[in-house]
Amino acid sequence: QVFLSVTSILDMAVFRDHFVLEDLVEEIKKQSPALSFGPLQPSGHISVLGPFPALKELRNFLLSKAKSLSEEDKREGRSHQRLRKKLQEHRGATEPRNSVRDARGEKQVVVLDTDIYHYMRHFFPQTFQGNDVVISGVTDGDITTVCIGNAGSKGDAAHSLRVRKKIEHNSVELQKILRKERLSFKEQSRGEKQRLKRLCERLKPRYPEVLTIPYDTHIDVVGTSSDIFGFAEEVR
Repeated sequence: QVFLSVTSILDMAVFRDHFVLEDLVEEIKKQSPALSFGPLQPSGHISVLGPFPALKELRNFLLSKAKSLSEEDKREGRSHQRLRKKLQEHRGATEPRNSVRDARGEKQVVVLDTDIYHYMRHFFPQTFQGNDVVISGVTDGDITTVCIGNAGSKGDAAHSLRVRKKIEHNSVELQKILRKERLSFKEQSRGEKQRLKRLCERLKPRYPEVLTIPYDTHIDVVGTSSDIFGFAEEVR
């Protein structure tokens, strides 16, 4: 499997005056089954991961909904100038991008493919380290949202920015070389799962740059094309 997903941050705050955002998010999830969504933040931001065509369709859907709200305001005699201004400010919110900064510049957010995140955490832990910063990751399915904040009230926002850029750079470089192979359990018995896990552990010294991520129904193998091909063939 090649990592071809696009990550995006949607700013749903523009709809706050017209919808319950949680209900709107549920609607767009049903509208876009090919996309994976992160948790809805209090600010109205929500992270999305998936193929670009699906993100483009979602963007068109949200723009159409925003346009209908603007027309409704006009029919009701309200001034829709404020809404138009907000739409212009947020019109890039559904374009693919990797990160967003909060209004005060105190926190940086990076949206990563979960497999890339685990690989970086395991083999490049220094990527998630920096002076005077606190880093946390929230995983929701295929996407992981990484938050980088200042360690103290006097923290320098530049530290968070440097860490964010380092994470983004390493993520892009890893996406170019990493691939994923899925090893499904032939049987769902506990013994079968343990046997396959032990086999993977025995092979790891021969493939030191391969990461195995166990789940209830399968094991994901992440690494370079040659490594995961050899690893999976030996397991089979």
